[in-house]
Amino acid sequence: MSKYDFDKIHDRRGTSSLKYDFGIERRRRDDLLPLWVADMDFKLPDEILDDIKTRVDHGIFGYTDPKDDYTKAVATWFKKRHGFDIEYDWNIVVPGVVYAIAVAVRAFTEPGESVIIQEPVYYPFRETIELNKRKVVNNQLVYKNGHYEIDFEDFEKKIVEENVKLFLLCSPHNPAGRVWTKEELLRLGDICLKHNVLIFADEIHFDFVFKGYKHTPFITLGEKYKDNLILGTSPSKTFNIAGLQIANIIIPNTSLRNKFDCENGAGGYSQCNVLGLVATKACYEKGEQWVDELLEYLEGNLDYIRNFIKEKLPKVKLIEPEGTYLIWLDFSEVTTDYRDLRNLIENEAKLWLDGGIIFGRETALFERINIASPKSIIEKAMEQLYEAYEKRYGET
Repeated sequence: MSKYDFDKIHDRRGTSSLKYDFGIERRRRDDLLPLWVADMDFKLPDEILDDIKTRVDHGIFGYTDPKDDYTKAVATWFKKRHGFDIEYDWNIVVPGVVYAIAVAVRAFTEPGESVIIQEPVYYPFRETIELNKRKVVNNQLVYKNGHYEIDFEDFEKKIVEENVKLFLLCSPHNPAGRVWTKEELLRLGDICLKHNVLIFADEIHFDFVFKGYKHTPFITLGEKYKDNLILGTSPSKTFNIAGLQIANIIIPNTSLRNKFDCENGAGGYSQCNVLGLVATKACYEKGEQWVDELLEYLEGNLDYIRNFIKEKLPKVKLIEPEGTYLIWLDFSEVTTDYRDLRNLIENEAKLWLDGGIIFGRETALFERINIASPKSIIEKAMEQLYEAYEKRYGET
């Protein structure tokens, strides 16, 4: 029997929630059911909230740094859930993984130099590179038979031709849902070592892997790869505490770590969010059962959507996810015009999803859906999509 209730709906409107309260500012309407940004609708368990409340009750929120007990909690989670050890001085605590990517881009490349990504991919990858006046090089993932694969020949060719300095790896991959195999990661690692390309592995979704798949942390591949790695992690996705602004950036190589830390300091950042520190420690010490039950619940939501699409929306193709709580849908058999697709999703189905075009030009006819909500919300969203589809096309 489950200890936690993920079916309960929590009213998030009026809390300055980006997901719920900014429809007018972002979409010019507020009547859309939001399943877009990677933000879960589940409340943290009391045992974690109690630690946060205790710290709030202290009433003083001055400058705060992590002590060894914080890093021990982080390291214990990494070891137990993912099978790797860290030394305490490897960890640099920053406000977020995207922030850390920006720091890495500035620390390890010069303006005009090339950074390689694999689209369709989390759109801040491209934005962070371009806003820091570096060149984006895209190793487009190959979409074949409803599955994404890496074009390794293109990856190496572009690294050489564009003199790439840094690779931003998304693992597990958002939005394609791939959990890269050890063999795939080793091949990427070997190419990067061969051509002196530093790897930033964004593994923020590493706690979300579906049954039958296994996440391989890049840091576990071997010493030579570990020495060429910046590992981006955060409890912000696993426990939905992005608003507390905290991430743990693991850099085993002393020289790389010092260079990253110097650039981090140059940006004016020093002490962490005190409640982020408390929440992270509490989550990693007391949140294991909650996460286990959450994964089971997400599997149930995925099963529902999979069956619903098969029965009622056969022209919509689910890209079978291996990890993350974000699913990727192919609407290319429904329409060939992405503007028409956006009209179907927003104006007819009244859903707020992430349109595929923001993840790369080649995926304009895709939509990303966040399934980390109570099942009743997921059911409502799918029924709205079906009703709009049926009204327009008259098909079942």
